[in-house]
Amino acid sequence: MRVLNQEIIRQLQEIQEAKIWIGESFSKKLDMVDETEVFTRPLPELHSIAEIISHLTTWRKETILKIKTGKGSLTDNSKENWLTNDILIEVGWSEILKQYKDTLLELITILENKEDHFLAEKYYDNDFNGMYEYRFVLNGMLHHDIYHLGQLGIIIKLLKLN
Repeated sequence: MRVLNQEIIRQLQEIQEAKIWIGESFSKKLDMVDETEVFTRPLPELHSIAEIISHLTTWRKETILKIKTGKGSLTDNSKENWLTNDILIEVGWSEILKQYKDTLLELITILENKEDHFLAEKYYDNDFNGMYEYRFVLNGMLHHDIYHLGQLGIIIKLLKLN
């Protein structure tokens, strides 16, 4: 049975592309900015849009690794967690966005091939130093995406004010 997995997939897709109850999806928000704005920090203590999208991609890659191998490699202190704008400018916005979308598709493809009992299987989480069910990391990915979606809204609002 794949009812629970399909629900996770639906939610992942909705916050990326669909009309959602909390407001605008990632694609709608990202359509509001151009390539020059995505590397701008509206305030020194806030991240840029590119930094947030790169950060989300990093943790999505980490989740894919956990699903494939049963163990991740990153912690909050890993340098890949928050790449700087200087590094990201070298990568380029189109590549950052491509990696973001590619990892979403890869995660969805993996989940489409899993039965619901997979969610109760366990993996080792380096950040939390213990064994956790896959439902923990997948629900965490949804929460993480929604949290940063809200941040994008604030950042975009500030960029447009300036």
